[in-house]
Amino acid sequence: MADRTSSSITVKAGKAEIMAVIADLEAYPKWASGIRDLTVQETGADGRARLARLTFDGGPFSDTVGLRYDWSGDDEAHWELVEQGSVVTGLHGSYILAEAPGGGEVEVTYELAVDVRVPMIGMVRRKGEKRIIDSALKGLKRHVEG
Repeated sequence: MADRTSSSITVKAGKAEIMAVIADLEAYPKWASGIRDLTVQETGADGRARLARLTFDGGPFSDTVGLRYDWSGDDEAHWELVEQGSVVTGLHGSYILAEAPGGGEVEVTYELAVDVRVPMIGMVRRKGEKRIIDSALKGLKRHVEG
């Protein structure tokens, strides 16, 4: 798997409130640009998604993939590819939440690594990952704070 790209944003809310939005996968098309559909296929004992299918429009690429999720309370969410798409051959991602200094805010870090069938130089791939991450973080902040 390729090196991960990451970015962070500060959100004015508690961890539980932010993680509730992150864990509501089927609502992603409402606030995460580029995600057309996200369907939970299986949930864990905690009621959160374990397996899901994601359909996205990522500029020049559109694809549908299967993802497995792992949750660490309201601190972390991790996902990885379990079913390749026609373009995406590898995918690892995570949201990591940490209390921001001063209280009242949480720093949300999104990490992502994507491999695709199409030959692509690392710099171009990382730029695409960065665009996905920044868009998702801004959408999350707007959705939680709005």
